[in-house]
Amino acid sequence: MATRRFLILIFFVVAALLTGCSSPAYVYRYVPGKTASLEGEHVVAPPAAPPAVQAAVAAGNRIAGLPYCYGGGHGRGIDSSYDCSGAASYVLREAGLLGESTTSTGFRSFGERGEGEWISIYARRGHVFLVIAGIRFDTGYGNGPRGPQWTIQGRPASGAVIRHPSGL
Repeated sequence: MATRRFLILIFFVVAALLTGCSSPAYVYRYVPGKTASLEGEHVVAPPAAPPAVQAAVAAGNRIAGLPYCYGGGHGRGIDSSYDCSGAASYVLREAGLLGESTTSTGFRSFGERGEGEWISIYARRGHVFLVIAGIRFDTGYGNGPRGPQWTIQGRPASGAVIRHPSGL
């Protein structure tokens, strides 16, 4: 009996350690009043979302479906194609949350640590994607051609740090 209790205790300790060592990942979770609606290639922000979130969704909708191009989207205005950091920079700039474009590595220290209430940034060396009102905005690992797109498809984020704009 004591051996069985000891084995159960060991199992829970190992499970707790392994859970703490897991890599971050985006997993779609519906939260009433906080999750946007995905309608085709575009997203509708929740009515109660803060103005910056509404603006970020509108910006993402403007470039969703455009092609991928390495180095694309780092100018001040709208571009004809985007890479991951160009797309993330455009969306956050248009929402008034970022002053100028940055790289995926630059996003690793942007804002505050951890998931945001409304916007989260998953950044690693070489790639960045956003989660806005629960919907992933990414240039890859989706359904269809590469380029800025909204999706609820899960995505591993090995090596990524999760950041968020202050207050969101």
